[in-house]
Amino acid sequence: MIAALALIYMVFAILLNSVGTVILQSIYTFGVDKPQASLLELFKDLPIAITSFLVASFLPLLGYRRSMMTALAIVACACVLMPLYPSFHTTELLFTCVGISFALTKVSVYSSIGLLTNDRSEHGRLTNTIEGLFMVGVLIAGFLFSAFVDRDAPANPSWLNVYWVLAAICVLVIVLLATSQLDESAARTKETKSIRGSLMEMVHLFLRPLVYVFLASAFLYVLIEQSFSTWLPTFNNEILKLPNTMSIQLATILAAASAVGRIAAGQVLRRMPWYALLNLCVVGMGLLVMLTLPLAHGVTARANVGWFNAPMAAYLIPLIGLLMAPIYPVINSVALSSLPKPSHAAMTGLIVIFSALGGTLGSRITAIVFSRFDGIHAFYFSLVPMLLILITLFLFKRETDRIGHATASITRLIAK
Repeated sequence: MIAALALIYMVFAILLNSVGTVILQSIYTFGVDKPQASLLELFKDLPIAITSFLVASFLPLLGYRRSMMTALAIVACACVLMPLYPSFHTTELLFTCVGISFALTKVSVYSSIGLLTNDRSEHGRLTNTIEGLFMVGVLIAGFLFSAFVDRDAPANPSWLNVYWVLAAICVLVIVLLATSQLDESAARTKETKSIRGSLMEMVHLFLRPLVYVFLASAFLYVLIEQSFSTWLPTFNNEILKLPNTMSIQLATILAAASAVGRIAAGQVLRRMPWYALLNLCVVGMGLLVMLTLPLAHGVTARANVGWFNAPMAAYLIPLIGLLMAPIYPVINSVALSSLPKPSHAAMTGLIVIFSALGGTLGSRITAIVFSRFDGIHAFYFSLVPMLLILITLFLFKRETDRIGHATASITRLIAK
């Protein structure tokens, strides 16, 4: 079952994080401008938020495994439509289906992690591993899509044939899930066995200070992440003057760095407190932005540019993924492992909603600044949410410490 969770997460990593590539290709193939192309983030993230609010908290009624199979079936159908009916509106429909399906998938995956682990340490390690494999999927996405892009004619719609491959992968993962087993009894309570009770479970979570401080942290993180992951291919193309294919491929360095960061974080957390690690990561991100973006100024187009003679900024800017990657899975794991297992589906629903809102806002702000000024100013803007996330992490740590002290006090009273 763990293998199935990892594979479905990788499938959605490819689909979700192809949005930057699809934005770049839509500008060429369908003739849309940047603000219009950036709406693909909205078509992806708004359905994620709405679906999470409406169905996440009572997914235990349907079953996590069945939910993931349903999500893959929806996406497989949408992928088939892309090469059959190529247009920007079909692309909008695709990302709408991806958003709806990812909401079902993420709640199911995160809730299943709670069922497959026994304590906070195990939960943190498995969460980081699966999120690390998510970034491997992002890395695969860059090379997979670039393999179908016509280097000599970027507007050629041949890149849409990649969706036949993605539809086939979805079918294969459905078969794997159909043959897997998962005991979901621990996720159900009397309250979550009704739709009304499930929605109330989500509402009650807002009464916990830990929850809204955590959600603010998650919102800010995704705002930063989506700014870079969505617009890095366009940044490489327009600011660093790289060809389309190479712009997409070089953006995969961000995914590779993120995969390494998340997998390594699982080991680092054995020796370092999570709060210290995340503060080091955020400060390091800010320093990297301030030190590397000046290298992107004044780059001129060159003939026969390749991997070995690209501008230095093309290699250094994506390294922010190494520092950015551990933040999201760590705060998710700390928040979820602080709650009882029946609350995990409702909490994950809230995580998905606020992550989607952060992703949409981050991409939209970056698109507007990118269009009115340039990509360098757009990436400099990420320093603002970086500063804010340091504040929310402090408040989040204070709340987890308070809960830990309260739990320890109750345990001592029971022991007496």
